[in-house]
Formats: sequence, structure tokens, C-alpha cells
Amino acid sequence: MNTKAVAEPSPLDTAKLALALAILLGGVFAYHHYGEASRLLRVGGVIGVIGLSVAIAAMTDKGRQVVGFVRDANIEVRKVVWPTRQETMQTTLIVMIVVVVFGIVLWLLDLALGAAMQAVIGGGA
Repeated sequence: MNTKAVAEPSPLDTAKLALALAILLGGVFAYHHYGEASRLLRVGGVIGVIGLSVAIAAMTDKGRQVVGFVRDANIEVRKVVWPTRQETMQTTLIVMIVVVVFGIVLWLLDLALGAAMQAVIGGGA
């Protein structure tokens, strides 16, 4: 059982999130309302609105937690040791060989079981 107390969001955080959502919805509305304007201008506006909304949401407690999580995930991704091209090719070749071998084994097993079932059932003309 989790004994950690769940903190209630502060009214200021709730207001910030509501403001970020309102700005985001306003940007989407403006994109559709000004349909005759240049698409490049409208898309740029939506990207700007998204950036502003994310910046406002990042100032809340939950936003700081998300930013910290993303930062930690980025650090962990940098620690990954990626295989070389040769290791990737060798592993791929081994997987392909194993798939073919198992395919043949299952095909032979299917033929044997099919023949056994025909002998038990007594089928055949």
C-alpha cells in the first residue's frame, strides 16, 4: 500500500494549467478561423501557441515533474551502448536462420501430426 500522501494541486497551478489550455484552444480556434491566411503563418502561430502553452504548464508542480522526468530519460538514453553495424548484421542473420529452421521444423511437425490424425480418423479415399 502506498503511504505517500498525495499533495493537492495549488489553486495557482490549476489556474496556470487552465490558462495554458485556454491559450492552446484559442490557437487551434484561430488556425481554423483564419483559414484564408497563409498556411505557413497559421502553422507558425499554432507552433508558437503550443510552445507558450507548454512553457506555462512547465511552471506548475506537475510540469516541473514532467520536465525532470524527460531530463532524466534523456540522460539514460545517452548511457545506452548501441551495437555496431557488424553486430547488428550478425544478429539479424542469426535471427533469420533461426526463423527458417523453426519454420521448417513446424512444417514437418504439422505434416506428421496431419498424417497421424488421418490414420486415427481413417480418412482418405
